[in-house]
Parts: sequence; structure tokens; C-alpha cells
Amino acid sequence: MERLGTGGSGGGSGREGGEGVGFRPLYRQVHDTLLRRLAEGVWQPGQILPSEGELARELGVSQGTVRKALDALTADSLLVRRQGRGTFVAEHDDKQSVFRFFKLRSEAGGEAAPESRVLARAEAPASVDERDRLGLVRQARVVRIERLRALDGRVCLIEAIALPASLFPGIAALDLPNTLYSLYANRFGLTIAVARERLRAVALSAREAGHLGAAPGSPALEIDRVAFDLDERPVEWRLSTCLTEHVHYQSILR
Repeated sequence: MERLGTGGSGGGSGREGGEGVGFRPLYRQVHDTLLRRLAEGVWQPGQILPSEGELARELGVSQGTVRKALDALTADSLLVRRQGRGTFVAEHDDKQSVFRFFKLRSEAGGEAAPESRVLARAEAPASVDERDRLGLVRQARVVRIERLRALDGRVCLIEAIALPASLFPGIAALDLPNTLYSLYANRFGLTIAVARERLRAVALSAREAGHLGAAPGSPALEIDRVAFDLDERPVEWRLSTCLTEHVHYQSILR
């Protein structure tokens, strides 16, 4: 294996921690190498990784550089550190997926998991917007899922989800779980690594209002999310329309 930081995309002399125009820190190169292995399935969910020392020797970098890369992957919830046992590939169970990606919180406090009810699902040719948001070709097909979600027993949002049909064969026929991201990982081998959201204020349509038990035109929060897998490929477009009378959107900035 070519040593990291020596020529190629690393640039410069490959000094650890160096900065410069176009220079990528060595720990980021290690991070990207490990991320690529996760994407390729070299290490499966729940599997323990080689030790920091073993990875450092293999990649030709210091143990501290490996540790920094592992810390970054752990912060992204792709790895899990277990004291005295080692570093493991995250399994992305329902609880982890819910509280990492579901940002609505009840005004009553606590972190109650949302409940879901599927309204419709079908496969169809991708619309112009779906092709644009998911980077699909003109002939592509998508699976559309519409469902309601509730917190503390109160329905608070309706969401429309579009998935590339080629990546999720047969998903429309499955009994869909409350948390879809665990299904994506366990059934289709697609781990959601990051999601990008855009928020704006909207007025409820008559149909949305009927499902949410509100008056047409009521103010609501729209969350437009595109989720990406470990290969940085868009694999889900989700449009959620939320009533915020009893819930709020919580984002923790660090």
C-alpha cells in the first residue's frame, strides 16, 4: 500500500499537521482511507477494528494521527469506542438513528421516540425535482413513501420520502419499520453518513392540514433533507412538514 502523505493527493512533504494551499492534513487522509473501507464493507457493523498501533504501522503514520482520524469517525457516529475493548463499527440501531437524525423534541421535555404510520408507498418514474435532488438520470425510477409521525401520541408531521429504486429493490413491499435508516443499513447495506437539511416556514395545504388535524393555511415548518451514504452518494430525499405548536426543532452546535 502507498504510504499516506507521500506525494499524490496529499501534496507537499506530507508532514503531519502541516497546512498550506491545497494541503490536506494527514489525519484527514487517514480518515478518508478508513471511511472508504467502511463504505466497501471491509469492516461490517459491530466488527472490531484493528488497534490504533496496527493501523498506524500499516498506513505508515503515527498512532496519534490514527487516533485523531478515529475520533472524527466516532464523532460522526460511524464508529463506537468501548473502554477497554477497542473501536467498533457502529451498528446504527433504531435508537441511535432516531436521536441522531430526528431533531423534533416535545415541548413537554424528554427525548421520546416518534411513532410512524405509513399512508402510501409506490414505485414510479422520478420527477424532475427527484432527479435533481438525488442526482438521478432521466430514466430513473424512485420509491415514494408517505407517512405520518407522532410525538407523545400527537401527530405532528407528514413526510414524503423518495428513494432511488435501483438502490432499494423490493422496499415498497416490505413492512416498513419506524426507523428507516436502520432498515437501509441492515437490509440494503447503505449506511447514512450525513444529512443536509434546509428549513423554511410554509402554510399547510388542505391535504396536509387534513392529515395533521389543523386548518388549511396554518403555519408549519418544512424540513427538506437529502441523506448521503458513506460514498457521499445521495440516497434519500425527505420532505417533512411539521406543526410546531407542541414540538420544536433542536440543533446542538459545537
